[in-house]
Amino acid sequence: MGQAPPYGVRMDGYDEKIDAFVAACRKAGACGLLRYSSGNMSCRLDAEMVAVSARGAWLGEMSCDDVAICRLADGHTVNDKQLTAESGFHLGILRSRADVNVVLHFQSAFATAIACGRKNGYNFDVIPEVPIYIGEVGFVEYLPPGTEELADAVVSATAGHDLVMLQNHGQGVVGGDFKDVIGKAGFFELACEILMRQSEPGFITERNTGYEANA
Repeated sequence: MGQAPPYGVRMDGYDEKIDAFVAACRKAGACGLLRYSSGNMSCRLDAEMVAVSARGAWLGEMSCDDVAICRLADGHTVNDKQLTAESGFHLGILRSRADVNVVLHFQSAFATAIACGRKNGYNFDVIPEVPIYIGEVGFVEYLPPGTEELADAVVSATAGHDLVMLQNHGQGVVGGDFKDVIGKAGFFELACEILMRQSEPGFITERNTGYEANA
């Protein structure tokens, strides 16, 4: 008798990739990048197919039953799972950036607090990992969640940035693999925590003008 898969029923042909996807979703939760059913993740399975967290899935408790498999070209699901409401920008990014294999939408506490604030001109380069691994941070003004307008804005912003702030919403980060994406998200959350906790105004500069929240 074969050994049962660690995370539930998988789709034939993608077993190892789906197991890795589920493990990465759980890792994102364990790292404090999201809570409950907030956040969503996607990854390429091959040139035509994508794994996406299903709508309402708790990434920190992810199983293979919470994974939607869809075609990259049109988003059609092949395993009867409903895609996350933000699948529009996941698929749009994967279509437009051949260098990206993983997309994570997260809502860590300190980074999201800054995304909901009215300050501008944050210099996120308070730890070396931000300029080294993330680069300049993009910004998307508030648009209703799950809409085509938000998806288009996020896809446009990630054309030139690996991490973007979504006003009053959260963050989106892209990368080549799971470790790359989770590392970028974690380092950014650390930088935002430093900025939120510090009391010296010298940390806030006009170095990074990508973040300019509306009053």
